[in-house]
Amino acid sequence: MPGEFDIIERYFRRPAPHAALGIGDDCALLQPAPGQQWAVSTDMLVEGRHFFAGTDPRRLGHKALAVNLSDLAAMGAQPHSFLLALALPAPDAAWLQAFSSGLLELADAHGIELVGGDTTRGPLNLCLTVLGLVPGGLALRRDAARAGDEIWVSGTPGDARLALGHLRGEWELSPAALERVRARLEQPQPRVQLGNSLRGVAHAAIDVSDGLLGDLLHVLRASAVGARIDVDAVPAAPDLAQQPVARRRACQLAGGDDYELLFTAPAQHSEEVLRASAQAGVRVTRIGCIEAEPGLRLRDAQGRSMPMEFASFDHFLQP
Repeated sequence: MPGEFDIIERYFRRPAPHAALGIGDDCALLQPAPGQQWAVSTDMLVEGRHFFAGTDPRRLGHKALAVNLSDLAAMGAQPHSFLLALALPAPDAAWLQAFSSGLLELADAHGIELVGGDTTRGPLNLCLTVLGLVPGGLALRRDAARAGDEIWVSGTPGDARLALGHLRGEWELSPAALERVRARLEQPQPRVQLGNSLRGVAHAAIDVSDGLLGDLLHVLRASAVGARIDVDAVPAAPDLAQQPVARRRACQLAGGDDYELLFTAPAQHSEEVLRASAQAGVRVTRIGCIEAEPGLRLRDAQGRSMPMEFASFDHFLQP
């Protein structure tokens, strides 16, 4: 049975040419370029809380890094390096090979290097810390939304929640539909290039991890503004568009786990937003506007006001 350091050597040690010192010492040594700021974020994935037992380890490796890269994307930061803290019930070679492959393939796709971490025995738990670089003063922050800004979202939020509902037995999807939306749940695509392209164009941004409206509320509170959302302007992929209206809206507005970008930008920058979208190859849709009056107001396609009845996810308020 391999030990802790055997696991690191066999599955996770790699060259890290952008670090002054990578895996193998008490700390990694990193050096930012002049004029750059570090953007640092940590996310934890716990079996039974963030993913089902028996989840494909390759997909799990992908998602563990993707959710962290999404935080960098929301700040407009370029990925640089990451650390992995991994608790395992037992050192299963096949599981480790698949997990590390999914993790490191996504790392290679975004040019980010594994430079350190920790391994231990315990319930399956994945904790990653990512570091990115952003030019000083150009980070996209939650407290930067301004009255008059347009509100945009990337991709098609709601697919991940649609998949989760099937897996929880809340509704039934066809096998083909389940496979399409389950890929969105288990292999989200972090919008790093879009976030980078929005620097200097957007004012504020956040990634949609706990629900579109709940995450938007974080922006509104930080920026001391309000917003109006056109609920039926939020785009839906075909499988979600075919669902009953109430289910579609709940998945889109409160589902989370899609890791799309929700951002605000001045109306005069709309053409630049669309150019950033084209450059990144990611669809963006205008879904509302920032208003000076505090609060979040919803309306449907007919312009009728809707009650605020979509609760986002909270680890300590929901089972």
